[in-house]
Amino acid sequence: MILHIIGNNDWQNALNCGEYSPDSLHNDGFIHCSTLKQTTEIANLFFKGATNLKILCIDEEKTKSKIVYEDTENFGQLFPHLYGALNLDAVFKVVDLNSDENGKFVLPSELVALGSV
Repeated sequence: MILHIIGNNDWQNALNCGEYSPDSLHNDGFIHCSTLKQTTEIANLFFKGATNLKILCIDEEKTKSKIVYEDTENFGQLFPHLYGALNLDAVFKVVDLNSDENGKFVLPSELVALGSV
């Protein structure tokens, strides 16, 4: 399982289009994803102050595009990158991403149950 943080409007657009093809795919050549352990760090680093966010839970076995684990930003860890549009049948769960009282994003309880972080 890999995860992708997405705004609610972008998710609705993807549902209407039948696939997800964000700006990062066109600008960077891939869709930025994360592992369960990486998700809150990424959310707090890149989405601070954002609202109406969701986490897409993606079955790696069902993606039609190639997934490569790499460190393109020199973070010292490997991140999953999806090299092509995301076919929506690979998304098996969508959960809201909310922040705590201090404004920090926290992993939703339904994702915590999927593994230790």
